[in-house]
Amino acid sequence: MRCAKCGAENPEELKFCEQCAAPFRQRCAKCGFENSPAARFCGECAAPVKSSPGAASPLRPVAGAELPESISQSTADHASAELEGERKTVTMLFADIKGSMDLIEDLDPEEARAIVDPALKLMMEAVQRYGGYVAQSTGDGILALFGAPLAHEDHPQRALYAALRIQQELKRYSDRTRIEGRLPIQARVGANTGEVVVRSITTGEGRTEYVPVGHSTGIAARMQALAPVGSIAATESVRKLCEGYFLFKSLGPTKVKGVSEPVTVYEVTGLGPLRTRLQRAAARGYTKFAGRQREMETMKHAAELAKAGHGQIVAAVGEAGVGKSRLFHEFKATNQFGWMVLEAFSVSHGKATAYLPVIELLHGYFRIATEDDQRTRREKVNGRIVTLDPALEDTRPYLFGLLGLAEGDDPLGRMDAQIRRRRTQDAIKCILQRESLNQPVMLIFEDLLQIDDETQSLLNYLADSIGTSSILLMVNYRPEYSHSWGSKTYYTQLRVDPLGKESADEMLNALLGSDEGVAPLKLFIAEKSEGSPLFMEEIYQALIEEGVLVRNGAVKITRLLSQLKIPATVQAILAARIDRLPGAEKELLQTLAVIGMQFPLALVREVITKPDDELSRKLSDLQLAEFIYEQPAADDVEFTFKHALTQALHRSPLPAEVAGMP
Repeated sequence: MRCAKCGAENPEELKFCEQCAAPFRQRCAKCGFENSPAARFCGECAAPVKSSPGAASPLRPVAGAELPESISQSTADHASAELEGERKTVTMLFADIKGSMDLIEDLDPEEARAIVDPALKLMMEAVQRYGGYVAQSTGDGILALFGAPLAHEDHPQRALYAALRIQQELKRYSDRTRIEGRLPIQARVGANTGEVVVRSITTGEGRTEYVPVGHSTGIAARMQALAPVGSIAATESVRKLCEGYFLFKSLGPTKVKGVSEPVTVYEVTGLGPLRTRLQRAAARGYTKFAGRQREMETMKHAAELAKAGHGQIVAAVGEAGVGKSRLFHEFKATNQFGWMVLEAFSVSHGKATAYLPVIELLHGYFRIATEDDQRTRREKVNGRIVTLDPALEDTRPYLFGLLGLAEGDDPLGRMDAQIRRRRTQDAIKCILQRESLNQPVMLIFEDLLQIDDETQSLLNYLADSIGTSSILLMVNYRPEYSHSWGSKTYYTQLRVDPLGKESADEMLNALLGSDEGVAPLKLFIAEKSEGSPLFMEEIYQALIEEGVLVRNGAVKITRLLSQLKIPATVQAILAARIDRLPGAEKELLQTLAVIGMQFPLALVREVITKPDDELSRKLSDLQLAEFIYEQPAADDVEFTFKHALTQALHRSPLPAEVAGMP
């Protein structure tokens, strides 16, 4: 092998020239393209380049730059053992340091690592913060997965939150290195959402790694290569799922090897105005609110009691997609006159941030805007407290501390953590109770399953103390969440079930019209969604996007629909529930899905070779989790899946040769 730099001849197996130490270009084993020495993926076909000169694998930390594990080894091994060969829709994120070879040129290897390793650590920490999994790391970048090994309902959003954090943290790090007289460190990030098969690979060191296999991975790598330096590039699939939550700028179409049509590339320029699914639904236009008369009447009664000084707690409980948030929205819209309404939204990645929903609620109360500087924010808090009651002056340090408005050294920094926690919660409670003397207060906390421990502690404290206040505390959550307020006389629980046939028909009529030609489609959507308003909306939206439906005044069907592709949003919700199951129950559920929508116990015993007591226990666990139901049968115990979509999704993760798919 001839060195391009000095002309010396070298043996074929070397990675660096023996005479001048210049790195050799790497030939792709798949297509033969010659890649740069630092390449991790082929620039022609996006296949992984097996050995990257200058890449240290595995990365060994240097002093002061310990590299975190993307996921604990025991968790990775557990996930790999359970999920080998599983089909998943995930979001893949590639990030690398631009011009890493130029950065470390003429540096001692240890000096080079001291520059690059902290940048890699920042990338990994950003991924971890939002629940991602670092599948691969090389000398100058990472491949991260969101939605695997564990599924998340919002995996595309998590990936972009992580991407923005990577760029923000690297900018701060680059500013420090520039002061030290070094070249700036900049990264390119690319993201794509698509279906892959995830498989486990055992490395030479006996470690099991969890990696995606599929064309979607190559497209994500291509996005990273196309991203302008210091920015984030994403595909159309990411934009569709994240529009509104983030801001996008089109960079135009580009050809990607293996894709027949040009792929439109988008630059992610920042956060958008939306934070919740309900806000996104509002941006698209709400569908008709159908049913729920009983629930609305119950909330109205609780509001009347609270307004009279008998504080109330109302909890709406139901599975994802049944309309808990929409129920609260409709109640607020028709009953907020004369009330102070304060809302707090939870996000699935927010558990790592103490009081995150409470801070949002207080921003609303003090009318703090995103563009306000620190001085303006302090003035707004001071002015509101003085106007409300000068006697509440002693709450100010705790509110300033919680909202990050303390000047100089935090005066509460040396206070015992438990004392500070209680006094901070006292301050919030005093503000709310004093405000309720002026006008009744409606507090709305969304999705308690996602809240952090400090917010939970505050809610417990408020629940114990609002019984004699003009405060209506409204919360909603999924059945997996539990609390200790159920025995209180001022607590009311609303079970929010899927829509009944009449209400579902009313909603579908609003979506599709009353023309007889769409009657079969209404029946199809009703059967697949089984009364879930969100699922009905998302299926309808997916059919519009796929061109099965066109709306030109009236809705028209353009072609026969023999099979439904589960929308990505619905798929993510269902997959997140599946992945919360223990491995053995998850494996059993997938096997049952292959058998069919309904299955007798005798057939299950033939297919699954487990002792009867163990099998019965696992089936019972799946019933308790409401994945399957037992139903009456003439001569044998028979089970059925609760949702047709659940059965279809449980079947789809299996490879084609297992699931019998074409």
